Amino acid sequence: MMRRARRSRAARGLRPGRDPVGSAATERGAGRSGWRSEAGSASLEVVILAPSLIGLTMLVVLAGLIGLARQAVDQTAWEAAREASLARTPDQAVVQATSRAQALLAGQFDCLPAPQVTVDTTGFDAPPGQTGLVRVEVVCRVDLSDITIPGLPGSLTIQASATSSIDAYRGR
Repeated sequence: MMRRARRSRAARGLRPGRDPVGSAATERGAGRSGWRSEAGSASLEVVILAPSLIGLTMLVVLAGLIGLARQAVDQTAWEAAREASLARTPDQAVVQATSRAQALLAGQFDCLPAPQVTVDTTGFDAPPGQTGLVRVEVVCRVDLSDITIPGLPGSLTIQASATSSIDAYRGR
């Protein structure tokens, strides 16, 4: 096994008493090894970077919360529309869609004060043999007060709508 010969500072192109950057650190008394002291720089970096990292983390959490809320409201609108399309009468469609939307959002996400569900049942007036449509719109105001970011509103309104076809040959 060959050993590498250790080259002196002069052989490496460095002048005696100087650090590799070229400053005369040892001549100024900065330390025995010739390198500048970096005492305290780590704490300064933490003081500068910590609030930025915490703020960035809070923004990521906020984006995730809003994404989950949008997904929950979209899914709720779709399922409420499907539930309304299975009803036999317009009144029954409104009741079924509203109760389905409230049950889904109560289990997944809390709306303030309760989700607003609007059901358009004009598709039930379609003559037999023609397909009608039922449309459901769900509006949910989501509480964002858990995440405290300056300038952030306390709540966000999320709205979604979905349409489902009514069976043309359903019993009336």
